[in-house]
Amino acid sequence: MIDQIAIGLCGVTAVFLSQDKRESVRRFACLFGMVSQPFWFWTTWHAKQYGIFALCILYAFSWVRGFYVHWIKREAA
Repeated sequence: MIDQIAIGLCGVTAVFLSQDKRESVRRFACLFGMVSQPFWFWTTWHAKQYGIFALCILYAFSWVRGFYVHWIKREAA
């Protein structure tokens, strides 16, 4: 039950923030996306949905990429 709530809250928040006009707000989308990923991994593995589990790996990579672009690289510049 907690995993479903976390996926719903964090996942929807990540998508919502990613569509904001302001970059200062959009940069937080990857943080919420990364927080939701462990719940996605657990849920899909537990349900034996291995295709979706593989997609979760790609989503996680995308959120980490966003984190690098908006937080790591930005701070270095």
